[in-house]
Amino acid sequence: MPAVDSANTLNNTFSQLEKVIADHHFFMKPREVGLVSSVSTGIAKVSGLPGAGFEELLEFPNGLFGIAYNIDEDEIGVILLGKDSLLKAGDEVERTGRVMDIPVGNALIGRVVDPLGQPIDDKGPINHTERLPIERPAHAIMDRSPVMVPLQTGIKVVDALIPIGRGQRELIVGDRQTGKTAIAIGAILNQKDKNVLCVYCAIGQRASEVAKVIANLRKKGAMDYTIVVVAEGNNSPGLEYIAPYAATSIAEYFMEQGRDVLIVYDDLTHHARSYRELSLLLRRPPGREAFPGDIFYIHSRLLERSTHLNDALKAGSLTALPIIETEAQNISAYIPTNLISITDGQIYLSPKLFELGNLPAVDVGKSVSRVGDKAQLPAYRSIANLKLEYAQFEELETFARFGTRLDENTKKTIEHGKRIRVCLKQPELQQMPVSEQIVILLALKNGLLDTIPLENIQDAQDALLKNFNNFPDEIIERLFSDARLSDDDSKAILEIAATILSPFQDKPKSHQEKPKTDKTKPKADQDKDKPEPAHAKDKPKPHEDKDKPTPDQNIK
Repeated sequence: MPAVDSANTLNNTFSQLEKVIADHHFFMKPREVGLVSSVSTGIAKVSGLPGAGFEELLEFPNGLFGIAYNIDEDEIGVILLGKDSLLKAGDEVERTGRVMDIPVGNALIGRVVDPLGQPIDDKGPINHTERLPIERPAHAIMDRSPVMVPLQTGIKVVDALIPIGRGQRELIVGDRQTGKTAIAIGAILNQKDKNVLCVYCAIGQRASEVAKVIANLRKKGAMDYTIVVVAEGNNSPGLEYIAPYAATSIAEYFMEQGRDVLIVYDDLTHHARSYRELSLLLRRPPGREAFPGDIFYIHSRLLERSTHLNDALKAGSLTALPIIETEAQNISAYIPTNLISITDGQIYLSPKLFELGNLPAVDVGKSVSRVGDKAQLPAYRSIANLKLEYAQFEELETFARFGTRLDENTKKTIEHGKRIRVCLKQPELQQMPVSEQIVILLALKNGLLDTIPLENIQDAQDALLKNFNNFPDEIIERLFSDARLSDDDSKAILEIAATILSPFQDKPKSHQEKPKTDKTKPKADQDKDKPEPAHAKDKPKPHEDKDKPTPDQNIK
């Protein structure tokens, strides 16, 4: 019996093995593996991947990735997304069969990530549920709607004179250290409680500068609605190159969910230089200023993704504030002119105004918004001529420096312009609500500040803000409506403002009192007491002329 049981057990075992083998299907997964031919700064040349496509993601040892960029007959030029020191010639490289993508979703809000989507803020991993390619085609024209809703920055000179709409692309351009990043960060801070999500993309910035920006955002509570994508200056040029595209894909995810998003690219000058470096290393032919021929295209396809979608696509919007750096105020250089032609306007920051302390140093004459007042609250149209008045003042001020005599109207224009300049000044990262802006600018436009001494203008503004509760709530609410400010509302605001500003008005100087005469003295004695006129002192007296020789006597 034991022998029979052993035979049955063996039979059952073999029958189960045969069943498992019959049910098992062997899957052959092909792997295409190549070898690294050479490694340079930020790039690598690989061979043996005949099926690799353009911009396909390739995997190297040590967790290093790269993007296939030059597809030649014998080899592939790869942009490395990490340190090239981790790679050496002879290492294996494998195809992934996909393009570069990045995690997206609500889990990224409040986090600091690199262009690969990896967290760098020591807050643990990001639990994402979806990924999007970093390179995506822009929405078609029929998917878009006009830019009609304003995006308030909290900066008087921008909101009043150079309005920005949701879905617009407004370039911030100027020399280094003129306050470009401050304007962009100020715009992010002003979106608090306005249901606008913000993405800040730092490209090639110093780590200390990025840390300062993040500290300001956290201090003001802006990280609750902000995502920061960082490619530091010591990162590989490949990471700097893909950073703005990765940040745009993160922002597009929320736009397609029907949300309003603001994205800041700080700055695209470093992005262009990184791409130039990669192109030269990949032996692409250089063009003007050694930039490759497609330098315009890499920025146009990036910024075309910013738009305002129509109602059928949930009516989300993506507003872009790209920053560009000029050299020696040369706004007509290659990259600045490219971006000026791509965007819907520019805010130009003047180093001269910055040195004079006129902050923000926005040059109103060279700044423009091509969307115009269609993306501006109608209440701002009551001060529509302010930009023209300021431009006229700047021309007259330049003319008056030559010592020209000016008539009274010209003097009034210059004095009014000086007060416009002072009122447009604003401390850094101290945003001003719309209602306070309109009250101050309305008082300025109607001449209530023209009779206040220049050194007291700031105190007068502070008094208006301090007594802001004096203005009726129903009038303040109507400032945000879709209708223009009525004459009655303007009159009521100006009357209250005039009362608040009355202590600061310059009192008229009293005429100099005439010297009193003593009526008890005779008139002759009074005439003696009068001071002798200056021109009378030099006039010779009659008796002195008698002793004076005549010209004929002198000749003799």
